[in-house]
Amino acid sequence: MPISQIPVIYQDAQILLVNKPTRLLSVPGRAADNKDCLITRLQQNGYPEARIVHRLDYETSGLLLLARDADSHRELSRQFQERETDKTYQALCFGQLAEDCGSIDLPLRYDPPNKPRHIVCYQQGKSALTHFRVLERCGAFCRVQLKPVTGRSHQLRVHMLSLGHPLLGDTLYAEGEALAAADRLCLHACELAFNQPRSGERLCFSCPPPF
Repeated sequence: MPISQIPVIYQDAQILLVNKPTRLLSVPGRAADNKDCLITRLQQNGYPEARIVHRLDYETSGLLLLARDADSHRELSRQFQERETDKTYQALCFGQLAEDCGSIDLPLRYDPPNKPRHIVCYQQGKSALTHFRVLERCGAFCRVQLKPVTGRSHQLRVHMLSLGHPLLGDTLYAEGEALAAADRLCLHACELAFNQPRSGERLCFSCPPPF
Protein backbone atom coordinates (compact mmCIF):
# COMPACT_ATOMS: atom_id res chain seq x y z
CA MET A 1 0.00 0.00 0.00
CA PRO A 2 1.68 3.27 -1.07
CA ILE A 3 1.86 6.08 1.49
CA SER A 4 2.75 9.16 -0.58
CA GLN A 5 4.60 6.85 -3.00
CA ILE A 6 6.25 4.81 -0.25
CA PRO A 7 5.20 1.13 -0.48
CA VAL A 8 4.63 -0.55 2.88
CA ILE A 9 6.05 -4.10 2.84
CA TYR A 10 4.97 -5.17 6.34
CA GLN A 11 3.59 -3.70 9.52
CA ASP A 12 2.49 -4.82 12.97
CA ALA A 13 1.99 -3.03 16.29
CA GLN A 14 5.76 -2.56 16.82
CA ILE A 15 7.37 -2.19 13.39
CA LEU A 16 6.92 -0.75 9.93
CA LEU A 17 8.92 -1.97 6.94
CA VAL A 18 8.87 0.05 3.72
CA ASN A 19 10.49 0.09 0.29
CA LYS A 20 12.29 3.44 0.14
CA PRO A 21 12.32 5.00 -3.33
CA THR A 22 15.53 6.27 -4.86
CA ARG A 23 16.27 10.00 -4.56
CA LEU A 24 14.51 10.40 -1.22
CA LEU A 25 16.24 11.27 2.06
CA SER A 26 15.64 8.96 5.01
CA VAL A 27 15.53 11.91 7.44
CA PRO A 28 15.43 15.70 6.90
CA GLY A 29 18.58 17.43 5.76
CA ARG A 30 19.91 20.67 7.25
CA ALA A 31 19.13 22.85 4.24
CA ALA A 32 15.64 24.32 3.87
CA ASP A 33 15.17 22.54 0.53
CA ASN A 34 16.01 19.12 2.08
CA LYS A 35 13.02 18.76 4.37
CA ASP A 36 11.09 16.29 2.22
CA CYS A 37 12.07 12.82 3.41
CA LEU A 38 10.78 9.34 4.12
CA ILE A 39 10.15 9.76 7.85
CA THR A 40 8.23 13.01 7.36
CA ARG A 41 6.04 11.54 4.63
CA LEU A 42 5.19 8.56 6.79
CA GLN A 43 4.50 10.64 9.90
CA GLN A 44 2.18 12.90 7.92
CA ASN A 45 0.34 10.04 6.23
CA GLY A 46 -0.93 7.63 8.83
CA TYR A 47 2.15 6.80 10.91
CA PRO A 48 2.78 9.76 13.26
CA GLU A 49 4.54 7.43 15.72
CA ALA A 50 7.13 6.13 13.22
CA ARG A 51 10.77 6.34 14.32
CA ILE A 52 13.83 5.82 12.14
CA VAL A 53 15.99 2.84 13.14
CA HIS A 54 18.59 2.97 10.36
CA ARG A 55 19.09 4.89 7.10
CA LEU A 56 19.65 4.40 3.42
CA ASP A 57 21.49 6.91 1.23
CA TYR A 58 19.44 9.44 -0.75
CA GLU A 59 19.95 7.52 -4.01
CA THR A 60 19.73 4.00 -2.54
CA SER A 61 16.36 2.25 -2.68
CA GLY A 62 14.99 -0.73 -0.80
CA LEU A 63 14.02 -2.12 2.58
CA LEU A 64 14.06 0.30 5.47
CA LEU A 65 12.84 -0.57 8.99
CA LEU A 66 11.06 1.79 11.37
CA ALA A 67 9.83 1.37 14.94
CA ARG A 68 6.36 2.35 16.15
CA ASP A 69 7.12 2.86 19.86
CA ALA A 70 10.04 3.77 22.09
CA ASP A 71 10.75 0.25 23.39
CA SER A 72 10.79 -1.22 19.88
CA HIS A 73 13.04 1.59 18.66
CA ARG A 74 15.49 0.90 21.47
CA GLU A 75 15.57 -2.85 20.82
CA LEU A 76 15.86 -2.60 17.02
CA SER A 77 18.59 0.04 17.32
CA ARG A 78 20.48 -2.33 19.60
CA GLN A 79 20.18 -5.14 17.04
CA PHE A 80 21.65 -2.95 14.31
CA GLN A 81 24.42 -1.65 16.57
CA GLU A 82 25.38 -5.15 17.73
CA ARG A 83 25.15 -6.56 14.19
CA GLU A 84 22.36 -8.99 14.91
CA THR A 85 20.59 -8.01 11.69
CA ASP A 86 21.36 -9.42 8.25
CA LYS A 87 21.39 -6.92 5.38
CA THR A 88 21.75 -7.85 1.72
CA TYR A 89 21.95 -5.52 -1.26
CA GLN A 90 22.02 -5.97 -5.00
CA ALA A 91 23.96 -3.64 -7.26
CA LEU A 92 25.15 -3.27 -10.82
CA CYS A 93 28.86 -2.49 -11.06
CA PHE A 94 30.82 -1.38 -14.09
CA GLY A 95 33.17 -3.87 -15.72
CA GLN A 96 33.94 -7.46 -14.78
CA LEU A 97 35.14 -8.43 -11.32
CA ALA A 98 38.20 -10.67 -11.32
CA GLU A 99 36.76 -12.97 -8.64
CA ASP A 100 33.28 -14.47 -8.32
CA CYS A 101 33.21 -13.74 -4.60
CA GLY A 102 35.33 -12.21 -1.90
CA SER A 103 35.58 -9.65 0.88
CA ILE A 104 36.62 -6.00 0.97
CA ASP A 105 38.20 -4.94 4.26
CA LEU A 106 39.16 -1.27 3.89
CA PRO A 107 38.78 1.52 6.49
CA LEU A 108 36.67 4.52 5.46
CA ARG A 109 36.34 8.13 6.50
CA TYR A 110 34.49 11.28 5.47
CA ASP A 111 36.34 13.49 2.95
CA PRO A 112 35.52 17.11 3.96
CA PRO A 113 37.13 18.77 0.91
CA ASN A 114 34.83 16.71 -1.34
CA LYS A 115 31.56 16.71 0.65
CA PRO A 116 29.68 14.35 0.88
CA ARG A 117 32.17 11.82 -0.51
CA HIS A 118 33.98 9.21 1.61
CA ILE A 119 37.41 7.72 0.98
CA VAL A 120 39.59 4.79 2.00
CA CYS A 121 41.97 5.96 4.73
CA TYR A 122 44.29 3.66 6.68
CA GLN A 123 45.33 6.39 9.13
CA GLN A 124 41.99 7.88 10.22
CA GLY A 125 39.35 5.60 8.69
CA LYS A 126 36.91 3.41 10.61
CA SER A 127 36.95 -0.33 9.94
CA ALA A 128 34.59 -1.43 7.18
CA LEU A 129 33.95 -4.94 5.86
CA THR A 130 31.85 -6.00 2.86
CA HIS A 131 31.31 -9.47 1.38
CA PHE A 132 30.50 -9.64 -2.33
CA ARG A 133 29.33 -12.30 -4.76
CA VAL A 134 28.78 -12.04 -8.51
CA LEU A 135 25.22 -13.06 -9.40
CA GLU A 136 25.40 -12.42 -13.15
CA ARG A 137 27.94 -11.23 -15.69
CA CYS A 138 26.37 -9.01 -18.35
CA GLY A 139 29.11 -7.88 -20.71
CA ALA A 140 29.81 -4.31 -19.65
CA PHE A 141 28.68 -4.81 -16.06
CA CYS A 142 28.08 -7.32 -13.26
CA ARG A 143 25.10 -7.87 -11.01
CA VAL A 144 26.49 -8.39 -7.53
CA GLN A 145 25.21 -9.31 -4.11
CA LEU A 146 26.70 -7.15 -1.36
CA LYS A 147 26.55 -7.97 2.35
CA PRO A 148 27.95 -5.25 4.62
CA VAL A 149 29.16 -6.42 8.00
CA THR A 150 29.69 -2.86 9.19
CA GLY A 151 27.41 0.04 8.32
CA ARG A 152 29.63 2.95 7.28
CA SER A 153 28.29 5.78 5.14
CA HIS A 154 28.71 5.05 1.42
CA GLN A 155 30.47 1.80 2.37
CA LEU A 156 29.26 -0.32 -0.55
CA ARG A 157 29.81 2.42 -3.10
CA VAL A 158 33.37 3.21 -1.98
CA HIS A 159 34.33 -0.43 -1.51
CA MET A 160 33.26 -1.33 -5.05
CA LEU A 161 35.04 1.76 -6.37
CA SER A 162 38.19 0.60 -4.56
CA LEU A 163 38.13 -2.55 -6.71
CA GLY A 164 37.90 -0.41 -9.84
CA HIS A 165 34.21 -1.19 -10.38
CA PRO A 166 32.00 1.80 -9.52
CA LEU A 167 28.25 1.28 -9.32
CA LEU A 168 26.29 2.23 -12.40
CA GLY A 169 24.66 5.65 -12.23
CA ASP A 170 26.56 6.71 -9.11
CA THR A 171 26.69 10.50 -9.32
CA LEU A 172 29.28 10.74 -6.54
CA TYR A 173 31.77 8.04 -7.47
CA ALA A 174 31.22 6.98 -11.09
CA GLU A 175 32.45 8.76 -14.22
CA GLY A 176 32.10 8.40 -17.98
CA GLU A 177 30.47 5.19 -19.16
CA ALA A 178 29.75 3.94 -15.64
CA LEU A 179 27.86 7.11 -14.78
CA ALA A 180 25.99 7.25 -18.08
CA ALA A 181 25.01 3.56 -17.99
CA ALA A 182 21.97 4.13 -15.72
CA ASP A 183 19.65 7.00 -14.84
CA ARG A 184 19.85 6.19 -11.13
CA LEU A 185 22.26 4.66 -8.63
CA CYS A 186 21.97 0.90 -9.11
CA LEU A 187 22.02 -0.06 -5.44
CA HIS A 188 19.03 -1.62 -3.69
CA ALA A 189 18.53 -3.05 -0.19
CA CYS A 190 16.84 -6.29 -1.21
CA GLU A 191 16.85 -8.45 1.95
CA LEU A 192 16.62 -7.71 5.66
CA ALA A 193 16.43 -10.08 8.63
CA PHE A 194 15.97 -9.08 12.27
CA ASN A 195 14.22 -10.16 15.46
CA GLN A 196 10.71 -8.89 16.12
CA PRO A 197 11.32 -6.52 19.06
CA ARG A 198 8.54 -7.88 21.28
CA SER A 199 8.23 -11.58 20.43
CA GLY A 200 11.85 -12.21 19.45
CA GLU A 201 10.72 -14.09 16.32
CA ARG A 202 13.24 -13.98 13.49
CA LEU A 203 11.70 -12.11 10.56
CA CYS A 204 13.11 -12.18 7.03
CA PHE A 205 11.92 -10.00 4.17
CA SER A 206 12.90 -9.54 0.54
CA CYS A 207 12.20 -6.87 -2.06
CA PRO A 208 13.55 -7.38 -5.61
CA PRO A 209 15.58 -4.57 -7.20
CA PRO A 210 13.90 -2.40 -9.84
CA PHE A 211 16.91 -2.64 -12.17
